Amino acid sequence: MVVAEILRPRGNRGEVLAQSQTDVPGRLPELKRAHARLADGADVPVEITEAWVHDGAWVLKFAGVDSIGEAERFRGADVWIPADERGTLPEGEFFESDLLGCALVDAATGVQLGRLEGWQACGDRTQVGPPLMQLYVNGREVLIPFVPAICREVDLTTRTIRVALPAGLLDL
Repeated sequence: MVVAEILRPRGNRGEVLAQSQTDVPGRLPELKRAHARLADGADVPVEITEAWVHDGAWVLKFAGVDSIGEAERFRGADVWIPADERGTLPEGEFFESDLLGCALVDAATGVQLGRLEGWQACGDRTQVGPPLMQLYVNGREVLIPFVPAICREVDLTTRTIRVALPAGLLDL
């Protein structure tokens, strides 16, 4: 399970700038051991000695990575942990990765609209909105907010999300 995407080296002590991809609050500051999937596909274990937020992004310091040159190796890498270490979420919350591929079904008609193919962030550094589900309806990309008013029921067993869409949402 990917918990962060490394953007680039940061500073001259070997830190990297990263974008959080985790749904678990407090995950990055508490994370000590993980793996990094490098751009060439290689997986390397990493020990995270420090993690803090700077200007809306995360700064991570890995043990043994002490220069810009050493940190450059991690540019574009994904920081990941095994699925059994991902933690638990409160009742009614879901890992975005678990919902990928779920069918979105119109709650009123029972018609399948499409399958959840990805997620997009909504907002900016100062205001974060709800995650947007990305799917294709009639060959067109559609973004639907993942909020209780729209997503009425999530059933991981049947891999369905029953939705009640506001009028005109599919026309945007």
